[in-house]
Amino acid sequence: MSEHDQNEPKRMDRREALKWVGAALLAYPMLEWTSFGAAVPGIKRTLSDPDLLHPGKLWDRTLTKPQLRTTAALCDVIIPEDEKSPAASKLGIPDFIDEWVSAPYPIQQEDQKQIIEGLAWLDTEANKRFQKGFADLKDEEKCKICDDICFAPKAKPEFLTAANFFAKMRDLTATGFYTTKEGMKDLQYIGNTPLLVFKGPPKEVLEHLKLK
Repeated sequence: MSEHDQNEPKRMDRREALKWVGAALLAYPMLEWTSFGAAVPGIKRTLSDPDLLHPGKLWDRTLTKPQLRTTAALCDVIIPEDEKSPAASKLGIPDFIDEWVSAPYPIQQEDQKQIIEGLAWLDTEANKRFQKGFADLKDEEKCKICDDICFAPKAKPEFLTAANFFAKMRDLTATGFYTTKEGMKDLQYIGNTPLLVFKGPPKEVLEHLKLK
């Protein structure tokens, strides 16, 4: 087994990954609901599909192993490991993005083109600057590239397309990450938790909202 194979995260079960994408659809800021309800030739699905309990034929995953390695490396620049949570790749975000860009619907297909071209740009730029693919760079080398594309309004003209790609990846990475239990814990989100007694909002919250 090669070193690359040893470092590759275990692929997520398709059923679990699609549940995750379905949950993320509710949170993703750019989504239009019609994108998942659109009629696509050869694909008979509605908003409630695919049937995760009795799945039929699922679409093929799109990203290759090298593309997934580059995706994982970029996700970990966007959300690295810290004292509160693991790095994005450790939570399966590359699988989430792969499922997203593989879905045969208009918005996802448009994202697929942008992301595949952006991943290729990252590797080309990494090889031009450091003679290695992006996933094989040191953290500081990855950051040097990302510093040039992390904010589109201030990106140089030659980096604008890559900056728009980075913005898309940042949105998807954050959407996937913060719909995991680890991401919710990182946000200190405490919703969906049963309580024996609800004592109402804290006094300081009511005062802040001028409700008391």
